[in-house]
Amino acid sequence: MRTPIRWLPAAALAAALLAAPALRAQSADHQAVLDAREALRKGNKAQLAEARGTTQQHPLAQWVQYWELSNRLGSAQADEVEAFYARWSGSYVEDRLRNDWLLELGRRRDWAAFSADYPRFRMNDDREVLCYHLLTQHQQGLDVRDAARSAWFAQRDADDGCQLLAQTLVAAGVLGEADAWQKARLAVEQGRPRAAREAAALVSPAAGTAAAELLASPERYLKRRPGVSAEPASAELATLALLRLAAKDPDAAADAVRERAPKLPPPLAAYAWAGLGKQAALKQSSEAAGYYQRGWALRQDLPAAKRAAAPWSDDTLAWQVRAALRSAPSPEERWALVGGAVDAMSPAEQQDAAWVYWRARALQGRAKPGPEGDADRELARQLLESISGQMNFYGKLATEDLGAKVAIPAAPQPLSKAEREAAQRHAGLQRALLLIAIGLRNEGVREWNFSLRGMGDRELLAAAQLACEREVWDRCINTSDRTRAEVDMAQRFPMPFRKQVVAQARDIGLDPAYVYGLIRQESRFITDARSGVGASGLMQVMPATAKWTARKIGIEFRPEMITDRDLNLKIGTAYLKLVLDDFGGSQALAAAAYNAGPGRPRRWREGPTLEVAAWAENIPFTETRDYVKKVLSNATYYGSLLGSQPPSLKARMGGTIGPRESGAPASNQELP
Repeated sequence: MRTPIRWLPAAALAAALLAAPALRAQSADHQAVLDAREALRKGNKAQLAEARGTTQQHPLAQWVQYWELSNRLGSAQADEVEAFYARWSGSYVEDRLRNDWLLELGRRRDWAAFSADYPRFRMNDDREVLCYHLLTQHQQGLDVRDAARSAWFAQRDADDGCQLLAQTLVAAGVLGEADAWQKARLAVEQGRPRAAREAAALVSPAAGTAAAELLASPERYLKRRPGVSAEPASAELATLALLRLAAKDPDAAADAVRERAPKLPPPLAAYAWAGLGKQAALKQSSEAAGYYQRGWALRQDLPAAKRAAAPWSDDTLAWQVRAALRSAPSPEERWALVGGAVDAMSPAEQQDAAWVYWRARALQGRAKPGPEGDADRELARQLLESISGQMNFYGKLATEDLGAKVAIPAAPQPLSKAEREAAQRHAGLQRALLLIAIGLRNEGVREWNFSLRGMGDRELLAAAQLACEREVWDRCINTSDRTRAEVDMAQRFPMPFRKQVVAQARDIGLDPAYVYGLIRQESRFITDARSGVGASGLMQVMPATAKWTARKIGIEFRPEMITDRDLNLKIGTAYLKLVLDDFGGSQALAAAAYNAGPGRPRRWREGPTLEVAAWAENIPFTETRDYVKKVLSNATYYGSLLGSQPPSLKARMGGTIGPRESGAPASNQELP
């Protein structure tokens, strides 16, 4: 049997840590650390300098010293930075400061110092730092075109490093006008006007000025320029205006694209139709698939070199799949658009389980009857098999499509005493837990994740177990999720407060597995969690929703109740039950309503009747789309772990989703 989890309240963690002899002598004054963090927020250099002196014996002294130095990094000298590196060698804050210092050296254009320090950067996860690095490589005469183009295209917000890299490589002729226009199109598609304007300006100052004009008012820009001149910039700018207009108003843009597309070079005309298709799909318009079909027909007729002149982004192609699933006129057209889009994605994107699954479905849908279709059906089977072992939404669907049952992985061997003790002695993990315990969760999470680098499965299981024992559930789950060969379901799908959750769910007629699946996705069982929009507690209830629900179930509500675990659970489950009932018991619709509000899924269900997977994939909000799939996937496992149901995702999803049936009760418009 595996070692049982010993629960230790998170609030007791600091006391437990400080009870250790090595820490007891360090006069741990948590308030001084918290005051230093507040001083950093206010930019109070004097208070930070004082805190640096008074917290030298604190177990988190390195953090205070990091805050103090990072706050004045613009005027810091290299010897100070090197001294900090040496003092805290191997720690997260050493690498965090190196990240900050590399950015500072880039802004100073101190390329010699940058090049000397960069090889020591271990996280290596900052795109602006990467752009500076590629610039230094270019200065040394190395070919960085492909890497630089990739980094620049992936940059969403304009920053000094990637913009300087692009400017330098365009001036040197390494990147050309075609690259700049492609970057501008991507930026408009992503709703990043500044990045689009800066990319156009690399072509010419006049192009940058025109881009600023069309980004501000695409309608006015197109009205003033009804034609397309022989200048290449004219067609490119018209395409940007059409993309911008489509993002603002797809219906108005449709007429503009019909009028302008014949005047554009075919690659840009195809791009304009695809951009319109994407925006229409985001609005769940029935016209979306038709727009994609027009663009796809133009694109397919082009030689490969011309298609490469204006390549469609993976996101545009993903929305072609979704538009086809929702609004293609016929099954034949649906699967042609789905299969073509997935085949056109980048190799990395094609490996995503969602697109492996839908490519397999497209092959099945297009396979000819009899022996002529056997090759396509066999390839589809192989694709489904390639993801059927994955513990995600599409992995489960693939398993069930193949006629197999979703399996619960066998428990790994119990952790040895030595493995557990190694995790308990790990300085980075201990600092992370202390940071979280005193309320510095963001810093604690970063320290924790840095500490996990390079760990194997057994080390990850031991670290996850340490977090479980401390009831730091998000670190418990996220750490255990990283293992590959050994899977501990008790860590990945823990059931804190089991007595309360099961009793409350059953009292009001909810499936406890569904409640657990939702809580795992909402808060990771952090009872004091608070989102950026104000949702709070175990079930992440918004204050207004909590007040309305409390009144509905006869509780006199006070704002402080929202963070009380049991009351949060009572209010959250009551609201979930009301939402579930309003959507006829559909767990997918109810999860979407819980995350995005009930009004949106009411709109999203209008239109064609879809299988649940296709409906969920078409949710316009990335967060909600991911949320619904993960809640259903989580609940499938929890149902098995609770012993209430065999693990079947399809059984939990139900049949189809479409408009509310005519005989069904009217929707509850009071639901907030």
